Amino acid sequence: MNEFEQDVQSKRNDLIDSGVGFVVAFVAFSAIFVIATIVDFVAF
Repeated sequence: MNEFEQDVQSKRNDLIDSGVGFVVAFVAFSAIFVIATIVDFVAF
């Protein structure tokens, strides 16, 4: 058996980490979209 499987660094669920990453990426792209929409509306 692999020796690294005995002593893992993090025992947290990977689903939580991937969910947080998805939310952060979604918020970031949403912010870019909102800023671009505001700039487009103001420049009109």
